[in-house]
Amino acid sequence: MDLSARLAEDMKQAMKDKDKVRLSVIRMIRSAVKNREIELGKTLEESEVQAVISRELKQRKDSLQAFESAGRSDLVAEAEAEIAILTEYLPKQLSEAEIREIATQVMNEVGATGKADTGKVMGPLMSRLRGQADGKLVQSVVAELLSGKEA
Repeated sequence: MDLSARLAEDMKQAMKDKDKVRLSVIRMIRSAVKNREIELGKTLEESEVQAVISRELKQRKDSLQAFESAGRSDLVAEAEAEIAILTEYLPKQLSEAEIREIATQVMNEVGATGKADTGKVMGPLMSRLRGQADGKLVQSVVAELLSGKEA
């Protein structure tokens, strides 16, 4: 079952279960997907739907940080619930060790020798990791690996 069909089925189930939070999050995802389809003028492919969900997840994580720093525990709990639901629709996220291993392979393939080669590494690496890793984490791993190579 593709992601769009799964969202539709999960929305029906959330309505039956009277799960307001899940229903709200799924409606938000479906709305964001529909808006992106209208923007592009075509039906989204699976990877494009995942990209929309990833963008929504990133927004929630950013909001979570803001709520935590403002001491808004009521909003923190709500954001954490939304993050948990969004995460269910994305592929399993890679660990830092797995990212480090793939980054090392890409660095060897492109012949990266120092921090100046960060751009050469990030492009191919992010295309391999799309939807499976947070960009900030990938960036920090690459920076750490490249700074070690300059020695």
